[in-house]
Amino acid sequence: MDKDALYVIQTYTRQPIVIAEGKGANVWDINGREYIDCVAGIAVNNVGHCHPKVVSAIQRQAERLIHTSNLYYTEIQVELAEKIASLTKLDKVFFCNSGAEAVEASLKLARKASNKTDFIAAHGSFHGRSMGALSVTYKEKYRKSFEPLIPGVKFVPYDDSEAIKNAITKKTAAVILEPIQGEGGVNVPSDGYLRAAREICDDSDTLLIFDEVQTGFGRTGRWFGSMHWEVLPDIMVLAKAISGGLPMGAMVAKDSVAQKFQRGDHASTFGGNPLVCAASLGAIDALEEGLIDRSAKMGKYLIEKLGELRHEYIKEVRGKGLMIGMELKIDGNSIIDKAREKGVLLNCISENVIRFAPPLVITKEQIDRVVEILG
Repeated sequence: MDKDALYVIQTYTRQPIVIAEGKGANVWDINGREYIDCVAGIAVNNVGHCHPKVVSAIQRQAERLIHTSNLYYTEIQVELAEKIASLTKLDKVFFCNSGAEAVEASLKLARKASNKTDFIAAHGSFHGRSMGALSVTYKEKYRKSFEPLIPGVKFVPYDDSEAIKNAITKKTAAVILEPIQGEGGVNVPSDGYLRAAREICDDSDTLLIFDEVQTGFGRTGRWFGSMHWEVLPDIMVLAKAISGGLPMGAMVAKDSVAQKFQRGDHASTFGGNPLVCAASLGAIDALEEGLIDRSAKMGKYLIEKLGELRHEYIKEVRGKGLMIGMELKIDGNSIIDKAREKGVLLNCISENVIRFAPPLVITKEQIDRVVEILG
């Protein structure tokens, strides 16, 4: 920790433990102490820490080919693109290295495809910290120090389709929404919201972007969060759990939109490199062995158990699958510290919402222990 303070730029508020090892839903610190991990690398380790399929895929690929750049074709990148297109029900994929990069690509594509300039995002939104992604991220504390950001962005209340309709103009290139808001507090929209947003965009010749960075790859009990409402966007952005823990992002789009990007319009040196593509295929293989249904089942169980606490500090428990928020009537950070001391890793978002995003392999016994400690 002392060396971190000396040599690492201090942009993070870290919890005071050094994690050395992980397996399944557990991690161990450098002193050998075990924790149940309900953060999962911020909804990244959906298949669990060091899943055998991911580890084996990385090992095999690392011995064969790690990186070539996108000056050349690789079979494994095309194989992964085909798989992601099939899972998302969209057509074309652009690979990059993070959620923020995927959002940047989506904003560029939306402008190019629509020949328009402006965007609509939601109150409570979080889409990343690079300049374009930050421009459609709502919270002022993230934005203020880096203004001016890209112009022409309007923010409207989340879960209010009429507000979207009223905000759209002839300059609006796209509406960007999280199917379930993550950093904003695990906010689940009403059942008609995404469908109404889709219809409004269709009627106004506006593109619809879904940010599935946090809601993707089984986190909510479906492959992607928007599938709960059977709404297909024009562009979808992915990252976090896409590759079992290695850094990767992807933008997926309908062919009619994707074809507006021409050679040289966008690029990424590391995007879709063979090693990370192998890890992603390994993670998807693991998810296909029942982990999506398990997320729905274990999420329902965790919500039920948290609901049994009925503590005076608890305002609401909400979520889908294993993307769950517990809103408190107090600042949640002291609860996070006490839970860590007793062997459970959690994090607090929006100051008073404890987020539960454990690996989808978490067991009922581990959930029982988490709820017991939290209580």
